[in-house]
Amino acid sequence: MPLQIQKSSWSTTELEDLRDLARTFCQKELVPNQERWAAEKKVDRELWTKAGEVGLLALSIPEEYGGGGGTFAHEAVLYEEQARSGDSAWGVTVHNGIVAHYILEYAGEEQKKAWLPKFASGEMVGAVAMTEPGTGSDLQSIKTRAVRDGDHYVINGAKTFITNGFHADLVVVAVKTDPDAGAQGVSLIAVETDTPGFSRGRVLDKIGLKGQDTAELSFDDVRVPAANLLGGQEGLGFIQLMQQLPQERLIIAVTAVAGMEAAIDQTIAYTKDRQAFGRPVYNFQNTKFKLAEAATEAAVSRAFLDQCIERHLRKELDVQGAAMAKLWTTERVNKVVDDCLQLFGGYGYMSEYPIARAWADIRISRIFGGTSEIMKEIISRTL
Repeated sequence: MPLQIQKSSWSTTELEDLRDLARTFCQKELVPNQERWAAEKKVDRELWTKAGEVGLLALSIPEEYGGGGGTFAHEAVLYEEQARSGDSAWGVTVHNGIVAHYILEYAGEEQKKAWLPKFASGEMVGAVAMTEPGTGSDLQSIKTRAVRDGDHYVINGAKTFITNGFHADLVVVAVKTDPDAGAQGVSLIAVETDTPGFSRGRVLDKIGLKGQDTAELSFDDVRVPAANLLGGQEGLGFIQLMQQLPQERLIIAVTAVAGMEAAIDQTIAYTKDRQAFGRPVYNFQNTKFKLAEAATEAAVSRAFLDQCIERHLRKELDVQGAAMAKLWTTERVNKVVDDCLQLFGGYGYMSEYPIARAWADIRISRIFGGTSEIMKEIISRTL
C-alpha cells in the first residue's frame, strides 16, 4: 500500500485534471529516457515542443501572452508529478517558474509579446545566469560587465552552473552595470543566444542531475538592445532577484517534498517484497520504525509546504517564509532519502535503482537556490 498523502488544501478539480495530464506526460515522455539523457547530459530538444503542444509550458503566464493563465498552484502540480516520476533532467522549473516570470514582471511590453508566446510553445527555452566561477552565492561580487553603448549594452564575462544552458534560447543574465556600486550596481539583461559573441562551454559532469544540461556560458562583446534591460533602469537587478527568489525557493521545496514522498513509496514496496532471514525486510522493527519516521517527516513537510503555497497564492509569502520552506524541506529530504537508501542494502547503491539516482540528485537541493547556510542567515536576520 503506497504512502497515504493528504490532498493539498489548495487543490481543486481543475488542478487534479491537470495532475492527470502531467502524470501521463511524465510517464510517457520522461521516464523511458532517463538512462539515455543521463549519458547524453541533456534532454531531447523536442521534449520542449511536445510539452508546449499539450499545454504544460508557461502555465502561470497570462493567456494574453500565450500562457496557460493559471497560478503557482498549476506549476506546483507539474513539478510534483515530475519529481514523483523520478525525472531530474527536464529543466521546466527554471523555464516556467523562474525565467518566464522575470520576463513577465520586468520586461517591456514588446519583449513580453515577442518572447512569452514562444516560452509557451517550447519554441524558446529559458535560462537564468547568475553564478560565476568565483562568486557562488555572493551575487554582489559578480564580474560579468554590461557597458552602455548608444542603444545597446555590450556584455563581457562568464557564467557557470546554468540549468538549461545547452538548449537555452533566452538567458536572463545578472551583470554589473556599475562595478563600484555593490548590490546597487547589479542589473538583469535578457540575451537571445543567437547573438554574436555568445557561446556555450561544456555541459558539466555532476554527481547527480545527470540528464540536466547544466552548462558554462561565455559573453564576448555581446551586443544586445538596451530595451533588453529588465525593469528599464540600471541597478534594479538585485531587488528583482530578491523579489523572485521566494518563488524559486518554494519551487525547490515543492520538488523536495514530492521527492521525499516518492522515495518512501519505493522503499515501502521494496521492503515488503525483499526477503531477508526468511521474512520480508519490512517486518523487521528497524525497517518499520525508520519508515514511520520518514512518513512523519514527509507529512509534516507537506503540511508546511501547503501552508506556504497558500500564502504564496495570496501574495503573502515573504523572504523568511520561503527560506524556511527551502531549509526545512531540503534538509528533510536528504535525511529521508538517505535512510530509505539504507533499507535497500547493497542494491540501494546500484545506479539502476531509482533510489540511488534520487539520493545523488537530491544532494544539490541544499546548495542551489541559496545554500542551507544562506537560508539560516536570512531567517536569523528576521528574529
